Amino acid sequence: MDQCQLTYVERASINYPRAGRQHEEYCRMLQRLGTEVRVLDVNCALPDCCFIEDTAIVLDEVAVLASMGTESRRAEPDGIEPELRKYRAVQRIEPPATIEGGDVLQVGQTLLIGLSCRTNHAGVNALETIVRPYGYTVKPVPVRDCLHLKTACTALPDHRLLVNPAWLELAALRDFEWVQVPDSEPLAADVALVDSTVCVATAHPATAQMIRDFGFVVETIDLSEFAKAEGGVTCLSILMRRGR
Repeated sequence: MDQCQLTYVERASINYPRAGRQHEEYCRMLQRLGTEVRVLDVNCALPDCCFIEDTAIVLDEVAVLASMGTESRRAEPDGIEPELRKYRAVQRIEPPATIEGGDVLQVGQTLLIGLSCRTNHAGVNALETIVRPYGYTVKPVPVRDCLHLKTACTALPDHRLLVNPAWLELAALRDFEWVQVPDSEPLAADVALVDSTVCVATAHPATAQMIRDFGFVVETIDLSEFAKAEGGVTCLSILMRRGR
């Protein structure tokens, strides 16, 4: 993990045993919320392998293997492909198109796709070609000063967006209602949904309370070591619905 790719975060020493404990608690949290958890070790020699979300975009109808935006991560999608084929038909996006799962946010039948340092226009177009027959609409969202779209924007259970407006082009979100994370917690827009429960990093207590005040159930999880590797709550899993 100490050799992970970093773009907007200063490198800091990662406590690997603590990271392991945090990952175990993350899995237990998902299980408490009713998910069936599969833990993979196929990419364990690769420094960013824990950020499995980036390797695929999984919808109810299809799983799309990502084309990673950095060379050191190019092998990761091949490692998870056999597991994804147990649950979904699989398609693939190939270079020079690049797209990572952290840049793709599903809100109903709309896919917001971050144009970031890891996802290019060709990647957006390639994904649109795959998902259009299933009734999805694709909306590109320019991202700046952060790694992925989900660093700056995720969705709440009522489809309102939780946003750090400094890191994306708000005009691209004009069809959505959005709420801003506190200025004191710029990384707090990355939250994960398990049904109607919102999972928030413990580093962002003001955001967690704001979401509770909206009437949603909130689970908090300590991911301090993964934050040092530029990771957030969504990054450590691929969540999919059963029976699809």
